[in-house]
Amino acid sequence: MAMQTEGLRVSILASGSSGNITYIESDKKKLLVDCGLSGKKTTALLSQINRTPQELDGILITHEHRDHVHGVGVMARKYNLDIYANEQTWQAMSPIIGNIKTEQKHLFEMGKTMTIGDIDIESFGVSHDAIAPQFYSFHKDNKSFVMLTDTGYVSDRMRGIVSNADAYLFESNHDLDMLRMGRYPWSLKQRILGDKGHLSNEDGALALSDVIGDNTKRIYLAHLSKDNNMKEIAYGTVESILREKGKGVGEAFQLYDTDPDEASLLFSL
Repeated sequence: MAMQTEGLRVSILASGSSGNITYIESDKKKLLVDCGLSGKKTTALLSQINRTPQELDGILITHEHRDHVHGVGVMARKYNLDIYANEQTWQAMSPIIGNIKTEQKHLFEMGKTMTIGDIDIESFGVSHDAIAPQFYSFHKDNKSFVMLTDTGYVSDRMRGIVSNADAYLFESNHDLDMLRMGRYPWSLKQRILGDKGHLSNEDGALALSDVIGDNTKRIYLAHLSKDNNMKEIAYGTVESILREKGKGVGEAFQLYDTDPDEASLLFSL
């Protein structure tokens, strides 16, 4: 008899400016959130956690930027996957991902909760320069996993939705000094630093210090810029700010890196 395991299992397959994919499974469903790398790379990353694309049920989309949707069309067509996005995102990403069969296209509107199999998924809007960007909070068996990247700031509304999750994938995009001193043109620097850009290491840490709670056991630092950040700097900045705020890094919860080319170990909630 097959052993039933409760809760959710998660791996951050890829995270960074080059491409973003997160894998989430329960006993009944296997899902990706975004697929910002090629089908070949996605398959290789899945194999690192002993999974195959043939096992997947669907892909949830956060927004239409290429580092989040590059491989969606190929994967959807090759493996007949259900794709979930809000209406405006569907319109914006259709020219990028190509033709998807009507029966594979699903609307997941912002601010709504949808149940896919045995997973309850709550969507919420973020502040980013995409048409209608939304991220997700996954719930099963009184455990929750929150994804929050690609936002210029974390509003009180967002904080309320994502507070006290068991695990977070949370943006730590850039080091402010590296960005300011770096080679990017000023217009791009302004975009990244703006209200519809990305969270810096400091801003991410401050938002985390407001939302983590007694349930929180794991925090994954996500969407690090290849040019304007380093794992050591992101980790060190977030760790020191959380310690300053009296949060028990390494005691109550653990901080983890993510990688653009290597899947994180599958963990259970």
